[in-house]
Amino acid sequence: MRDWTKKTILASGALRFAGNLQGRSAAILMYHSVLADPSQQADSLGGIVHSESAFRAQMELLARDYHPISLDQTVKHLLNGEDFPKRSVVITFDDGYADNYEVALPILDQFAVPATFYVTVDCVENKRLPWPSRLRFAFRRTKQTSWTDSKADSNAKSWNLSSPPNREEAFLAACDAGCQLSGAAQEEFIRRIEHELQASLPVESGSLMMSYDQLRELAGHGHIVGSHTMTHPNMAQLKADDAQRELAESKQRLESSLGAPIKHFSYPCPALSPHWSEWTVEQSRAVGYDTAVTTNSGLTRRGDELLCLKRLHPTKTVEGLRWNLESAFAGRTV
Repeated sequence: MRDWTKKTILASGALRFAGNLQGRSAAILMYHSVLADPSQQADSLGGIVHSESAFRAQMELLARDYHPISLDQTVKHLLNGEDFPKRSVVITFDDGYADNYEVALPILDQFAVPATFYVTVDCVENKRLPWPSRLRFAFRRTKQTSWTDSKADSNAKSWNLSSPPNREEAFLAACDAGCQLSGAAQEEFIRRIEHELQASLPVESGSLMMSYDQLRELAGHGHIVGSHTMTHPNMAQLKADDAQRELAESKQRLESSLGAPIKHFSYPCPALSPHWSEWTVEQSRAVGYDTAVTTNSGLTRRGDELLCLKRLHPTKTVEGLRWNLESAFAGRTV
């Protein structure tokens, strides 16, 4: 739909009127990174970065026209069967980038918007970006013109790297394989590809991840810290033992380092589908999480299962965010 059409519909108030006819719900928004200049990290973080100016404008919009609530408040409403405040929104961040503390936190606090920060523990502890960023950088920066995935079986394939679309296709194929691994096996896989492509992120890129001191500061400002696994795999694609370890160890490590209970979990969705299952829901419950969020699109409503909550993508503009929220509250698919 063209932008002018969306603006006309928004200005008419039709979506808001339709939203008032729907049952009360909450929109959980999914952010990752906020930087002054997103293009500086395009070859590693890709399209998950919001500009600082856009993020500030979006938080101002939410504080003015919506009702920001915390994830803990969301849980209370769900458990008690209470209606959400009208036009409720919940802010979440995945991965654990340092800019969440350095750039996003002052903006959130300025507009009194609570947030939840889901941390990939291995990336924080070892100061390295999540593996999809490392693969993206390797495929974009390599000087190789082809790559063979080195499988020992007959399905090995050679990829042409002579153009950006070819590189993207090879990168996505590597992600499909990498998301099914965790821990040491995953790290071995990533390092092998970096070696084959003769391209890897500089060591100083680790400064893009938060520290435990910064996470403690976030909690001190009244925000929530949650787990985003140890090593960012697709939980539904792992062997049972590996998935259980990702759930439990990340929770334990965060609790030990932060000195506080970790009650909330976020499912990574690096590649392939699905990225959660009924089994992972039950395992997250057994480990002791109160909630888990997915990347499935939709609103949170009374009666929803707390361990597979839906989220919305915020888009990169203020008007795009407004359109997505008004459409979702009005019952339209976003």
